[in-house]
Amino acid sequence: MLVLRLLNVVAPAYFLCISLVTFVLQIFLFIPSMFRDPSTTPLFSPALLHGALFLFLSANALGNYILVIQSSPEDLGKGLNLGEGAEVVADWLDGSRSPGSALPSTHFCRLCARVTQRHDHHCFFTGNCIGSRNMRNFIMFCLYTSLACLDSLVAGMAYISAALSMSFANPLAFLTLLPHSISQFFSGALLSSEMFVILMLYLWLGIGLACAGFCCHQMLLILRGQTRYQVRKGIVVRARPWRENLQEVFGKRWLLGLLIPVLNVGSDYRRQKVK
Repeated sequence: MLVLRLLNVVAPAYFLCISLVTFVLQIFLFIPSMFRDPSTTPLFSPALLHGALFLFLSANALGNYILVIQSSPEDLGKGLNLGEGAEVVADWLDGSRSPGSALPSTHFCRLCARVTQRHDHHCFFTGNCIGSRNMRNFIMFCLYTSLACLDSLVAGMAYISAALSMSFANPLAFLTLLPHSISQFFSGALLSSEMFVILMLYLWLGIGLACAGFCCHQMLLILRGQTRYQVRKGIVVRARPWRENLQEVFGKRWLLGLLIPVLNVGSDYRRQKVK
C-alpha cells in the first residue's frame, strides 16, 4: 500500500515533467526550425500552422487532465445513497464489508479514501479514481495526449532528419536510430541535445501508443456498457443499445467536449445530480 501511495504522487509529477519538456522542445526548438523556408507567407508558414495545432492539442490534453482531477469522486458517503451511510464506510475501512456490497455501481478506493460511482479504475497519472463524474474527460485526456505525442514525434523526426542529414523513408531507419545514436554519442560525434531529442522520440512513441490503445479499449467497454472494475469482478450488467451507453458517458452535446475541455455536458449522471 505504501508503494501504491508513493506511485500515486510520483506518477502525476512525472507526467507534468514530460509535458513541460515536450512544450519547451516544441516551442523553442522544433517550431523555430520550421521558419527557415522563406517561400511561404508568414500567415500560412508551416511553423505557425504546426504551432497552432500543437497548442490546440496541448490545451485540450491539459484541460481535460485538470478536469479529471477536479471532478473527483464523492467524499465518504457524501451525497450518495449508501444505505447505512457512515457505518458502511467504516466497514469498508476496516475491511469487514465488500466494497461492492452497498450498491452495485459504487466502489470504495483505499488510495483516494473516497467512494466512486460507476467505478472504472484508479489512474495513478492523475492520482484519482475514474468513474461516472470524470470518465468522459479521462477519455478526452487520453485521446489528445496520444495526438500530442504523435505531433511531437513527427516534429522531432523532422528536426533530427535536418540536424543529422538523415532520411526516415526506410522504416528500419527509426528502429536502428537509437543504437546508432548511442554509439555516436559515446564516441563524441553526437551532441547531448540531439541525443536527448532522440530519447524523447521513443518516449513520445511509447506514451502515444499506450494512450491510444487505452482509449480504444475504454471505448469498447463503454459501447458494451461495462467498466474495467465490472469486468475484473465478473459483474453482469444489463444489456442496452450502444447509443444509450455512449450518451450516458458523453452526453447529447458531445461535440462541445470534443473541441474544448469542459465538464460532462448533458450526460445522464449530471442531470441526476441537478435533480
